[in-house]
Amino acid sequence: MNTNPSLLPVPRRIQTMTGSFFLPGERLILIDHAPLQELYFSAQRIQTGLHQLAGVKWEMDASASVPQEEVGLTFRINVHTVPQRQGYRLSIRQDCLQILAHDAAGIFYGVCTLLQMLEQFGQELPCVEIEDWPDYPVRGVMLDISRNKVYRMETLYELVDRLASWKVNQLQFYTEHTFAYRNHPEIWEGASPLTGEEIMTMDAYCAERFIELVPNQNSFGHLRSILKHPRYADLAETLGEFQTPWGVMQGPFSLAPANSGSLALLQSLYDELLPHFSSLMFNVGCDEALDVGQGQSMELCQQKGVGRVYLDFLIKIYADVSRRGYRMQFWGDMILQHPELIRELPHDATALLWGYEGDHPFDEQAAVLAAAGLPFYVCPGTSAWCSLAGRTDNCLANLRNAAECGLKHGAIGYLNTDWGDYGHWQVLPVSYLGLLAGAAYAWCLESNREVDLTEPVSRHAFKDDCGQMGRLAYRLGNVYRTVGIEPPNSSALFWILQWPLAKLRSDPYGVGSKGLRNALIAIDEASSLLEDNHMNGTEGRLIFREYANTMRLVRHACRRGLLALKGDDLQERHHLRNDLYEILDEYIWIWLQRNRQGGLEDSLTRFNTAMKDYDIS
Repeated sequence: MNTNPSLLPVPRRIQTMTGSFFLPGERLILIDHAPLQELYFSAQRIQTGLHQLAGVKWEMDASASVPQEEVGLTFRINVHTVPQRQGYRLSIRQDCLQILAHDAAGIFYGVCTLLQMLEQFGQELPCVEIEDWPDYPVRGVMLDISRNKVYRMETLYELVDRLASWKVNQLQFYTEHTFAYRNHPEIWEGASPLTGEEIMTMDAYCAERFIELVPNQNSFGHLRSILKHPRYADLAETLGEFQTPWGVMQGPFSLAPANSGSLALLQSLYDELLPHFSSLMFNVGCDEALDVGQGQSMELCQQKGVGRVYLDFLIKIYADVSRRGYRMQFWGDMILQHPELIRELPHDATALLWGYEGDHPFDEQAAVLAAAGLPFYVCPGTSAWCSLAGRTDNCLANLRNAAECGLKHGAIGYLNTDWGDYGHWQVLPVSYLGLLAGAAYAWCLESNREVDLTEPVSRHAFKDDCGQMGRLAYRLGNVYRTVGIEPPNSSALFWILQWPLAKLRSDPYGVGSKGLRNALIAIDEASSLLEDNHMNGTEGRLIFREYANTMRLVRHACRRGLLALKGDDLQERHHLRNDLYEILDEYIWIWLQRNRQGGLEDSLTRFNTAMKDYDIS
C-alpha cells in the first residue's frame, strides 16, 4: 500500500509511521468538548465521510464515561498542546484516530485533512502524525459576481464546500449592482441578483464551515452599472470621455465625491445590504476612481489635489461604516499613489493590496503600508479572467509572490481574487488551479511553495485520481505563453476574439503565424488528456464539456488570428462563422448549469465583433 498521502494544503509537519489502522465497522466519534455544539458540524462532516468513503457507520457521543475501546475518533481542544490559533494535530494510530486542536476551527481543519486521507485510502489508513497551523489568520477568496456571471446557489454551495476543504476561511462576492436592493430596483433589473434571503442562507452555510462571508459593495469607482440610470446620473463624476493610464474611457464610472448625494446613495445601499451578514467586516472597494478630478470635482481637485479629495471621501465612508459597528476594508491602489497621505488613514481600516502579474511589486508596496502602521491584506488573483483557459505560470508566480511579501511585511490576510472582466468568458473550473494554489500558499508557504500541483489539483479540485485533469488544467493554462507575446493581465488569444479583424491586421501585439501555430499544437497536446480522466458523476461530465468547449474556443482564437494575418479568405470565414455558432450554442448551455440567466446576453454580445467579421453576405 502507498502510504504517502496527497494532501493540499500540504501540512506543516507530517511524520509517516509504520502500520495502518483498518477502520472497524462500529466505533464512536467522541466529542470531548463543551459546548459540544461548537464541534457538532465537524463531527457530522467526518461521520458522513466515514460512511461514504470507508463504508463504516460511526455514531457520535459526548460522554467521557464511554468505554475507551469503543472510541474510534476523539475530538479534543487543548490550547496548551496546540498553541497556534486554528492549529491542529491529527494522529492516526493502529487502533484509533485523534484530532487535538487549539479551537473549533482547528478541529474542522483536522477533519478536512482526515477526509483527504479517507478519499485516498478508504478503510485502511496509514499511520501518521500531522501537526499543522496557518501562516495567515485570514485566507480569503473574492468572487466577481458583477461582470455578467451571478452564480446559482447550487454552484455556491459546491464551491464553498471546496474552499472550506482547502482551509479557506473568508469569502466575498464582489458587488457593483448585483444585490437585490428593494429601494433601487432599476440598478439590478435583468441581472439575476443575489437576494437578502439568499445571502442569509449562504452566510449560515459558510459559518458552519468556518468561513466568514464578508459584505462587499464597491463605493466609488466601477459604478457604471448604477450611474448609467437617469435616477443616479447626476451623481456621476463624468458622463463623457475621461483619461486613464490605458487611454480614453467613456463615463459614467465613478461617484462624484463633491456631490453630497453620493454619500447619501451609499448609505441607502448599506442600509439594505449589511443586515443580511453576520460579519462585522465590510469591503467598500473604492479602487480605480480614475475619473476623479475630470468632472464634477475638477475645481475641488485643483484646489486640494486629487489625493486629498479621494481621501476625504474615503474617510466619510469610513465614518459611516464605523458608526454602524463595522471595520472597513478598501482597495489600496488609489492611496498608494499618494503615499504622503497614508498615515492619515484610520488605523482600524484594512487596506487591500492588489496586483495580478507575477512580478507585481508587492514587496515595495507592502513595505509602504507596513511602515505607516496600516493593517493590510495581500490580494493576488487566479489569472483566469481575460484568458479563456488561464495563465498558469503567471498565476502561480503572482500567488507565491503575494504570500511571500505579505509574510515578510506582516500582512494580516491573503485574499485571492477571481475576476470576470469583458464578458466573464472563462468557465469556473479554469479557476480551480489558482484557487487551490492560493489556499495552499496562504496556509503554509514553506511546505507548499515547491509542490507540483498537477496531481493534487487533479485529485482535490477535479476529483480525478489519475492526475489527467490537473495536467490538462496546467498545460492548457500555459497555452497563452506559446503565442510569443504576453499582454498584461490577459492573454493575446483573448483579445484576438474581442477585437475586429481590421485591428488585428495592424498587429498591435506583434502576434505572428508561428506563435499561433505553436498554440494550436499545444492545445492538441493538452486535449488528449481530457479523454483519459477519471472524473465521475454529473459534475465530472459538466467539467468535461466546459473544458472541451474552452479548448474549442481557444483553437478558434488561433484560427481567427491566422485569418487576420493571411488576409481575406471567404471559405475560412464561413468555417469560422459556423464554428463560432456551435461554440456559442454550447457556451449558453454550459453557462446555465452554474450561473443565472442575467448577464448572459451581455456576455454573448461581446462575441458580436467576431461574428460580424465572418458575415459573408
